[in-house]
Amino acid sequence: MIHRLKSQCSKKQLREIRAFVEKVLKSHEMPDIEAYQIVLAVDEICANLIIHSHHCNVEESFEVCIDYQDKEIIFEIVDDGLAFALNQYSEPNLKEIIRTKKKGGLGLMLVQRIMDKIEFTKRNNKNVCLLCKKIEGG
Repeated sequence: MIHRLKSQCSKKQLREIRAFVEKVLKSHEMPDIEAYQIVLAVDEICANLIIHSHHCNVEESFEVCIDYQDKEIIFEIVDDGLAFALNQYSEPNLKEIIRTKKKGGLGLMLVQRIMDKIEFTKRNNKNVCLLCKKIEGG
């Protein structure tokens, strides 16, 4: 069964998105720590999409889809905003961030450490962020 949530591009929607993801993960009896990490990763991607791709325009929306397949949980976050180019992303230097006291910039690095696979593609003129995580006993 694929779980779907359509959301406006507003930071206020992040709470609802986190609750949706948490509810789906709990229905599959996942350990709490693993579920919280996955919720954090999805939240980070959605926040970036809302802020950077859609500039918090509540007239625009995106969809979060969650599916389980062969001991793996798969998230598809689909929108039609500005596309993110993962191949142009370079991991930030932690020492430099600490030295300059820069806020932000660590989210994608965190997502890459939590999830087993992260991919940004285009499908039917839509941006698709694919996040995959292998689940023990899934």
